[in-house]
Amino acid sequence: MTDKDKDRTANRPLARQGSDDVAVSAKSAISGFLAAARAIKPQAGGGRLVFALDATMSRQPTWDAACQLQGEMFGAVGAAGNLAVQLVYFRGYDECRASRWVSDTRSLRDLMTKIDCRGGQTQIGKVLSHIRDETVKKPISAAVYIGDAMEEDIDALCHKAGELGLRKVPLFLFQEGRNSVAETAFKEMARLSGGAHIRFDENAAGELAELLKAVATYASGGLKALKASKSRGSQLLLSQLPGGRQGT
Repeated sequence: MTDKDKDRTANRPLARQGSDDVAVSAKSAISGFLAAARAIKPQAGGGRLVFALDATMSRQPTWDAACQLQGEMFGAVGAAGNLAVQLVYFRGYDECRASRWVSDTRSLRDLMTKIDCRGGQTQIGKVLSHIRDETVKKPISAAVYIGDAMEEDIDALCHKAGELGLRKVPLFLFQEGRNSVAETAFKEMARLSGGAHIRFDENAAGELAELLKAVATYASGGLKALKASKSRGSQLLLSQLPGGRQGT
């Protein structure tokens, strides 16, 4: 990829749209993640995955640590192969951007680690509308969203999540922290889209990154690719999928 291409990567703004116990929680979330992953269907010729981030100021205190986890997740997705990925992020006042679709995610991972947080409201509705518009053009296998807050109309977000569910695009919402408003919204959005809500911290990060890699592998190549993988996450996911314990 040339320097000029890299400059263009995250330079496309999105169109304006209208208006417990940690261990137990992590275990439950992972179970839900595995169950919802069954809905992801591999695309002919490879899958497509949207990777969306909240980069508003509320994430600043833990941004460096979160970026390390996000970088590992993004690298894991790229390692799956045969999978096109698009990075979407929002921050500041009305700034919401999407990269072009790429198969080599190293440049996008490097770009993501250079993003700094800027004050502003969440723009999850724009992200969901963008995912809907993209899947109308060409089916998307799944979408991952990472954030810690929700400052929008929950009914409007749930309506858009339901639309994605009808289009077979599961949302996997990774929640940083314990914001109760965000948790309520993310859980309902995950349910309506056929995806899962996962609250992450240092205790669950490693396993969740492995599971994300397994989902990326399945989205790009189906059961055959998953069975060929020897990773812990792939074997765990494989044991939960229909036909996963049977021979190829």
